[in-house]
Amino acid sequence: MESPNIHSTGPAAPTHSKMKENPGLMKIGDFARAADTNLRTLRYYEELDLLEPSRRSEGGFRYFRTVDLNRVRLIQTLQGLGMSLEDIGELISLRKIEGDHSAIMTQVTQSLHRQEDLIEKRQNQLADLRAAINEALLKLKTCAACEHTPCEDNNWCEPCVLTERSLPRALSALF
Repeated sequence: MESPNIHSTGPAAPTHSKMKENPGLMKIGDFARAADTNLRTLRYYEELDLLEPSRRSEGGFRYFRTVDLNRVRLIQTLQGLGMSLEDIGELISLRKIEGDHSAIMTQVTQSLHRQEDLIEKRQNQLADLRAAINEALLKLKTCAACEHTPCEDNNWCEPCVLTERSLPRALSALF
């Protein structure tokens, strides 16, 4: 049975002779390249129990399944959403759940809902940031008509010389 090609967005799967002995498995270096990360990160994920090699060779080489790339990508995505590695560990520890089918499905559902909540929180943060940037851009139109240049002498135009109001936070942070 041929393993699925999940490298459509990354490098091609390695084809060295060891792969013939271990179809569907990748040495840690090849796996790191395919996951667009480094060996140290993968070993750290392993130390935190976030990732587990499929097997180790007699020489101690770690081998990962190509489908484990999905796990690494999920970890990276959740970190990007602001989730701690500890929380990610709790979230993805589903492989270790023991119990009946119903209990496992409940845990998976809860995990996906937590991810959905994180995405919603991040979307709200991004919407707030966009609104702040738009407010700053609007204020810059007023600044274009002003002859004052933000500098230490005028407290970086805080408050605005023309309107005597505070600058939008996004603009104030740049001046």
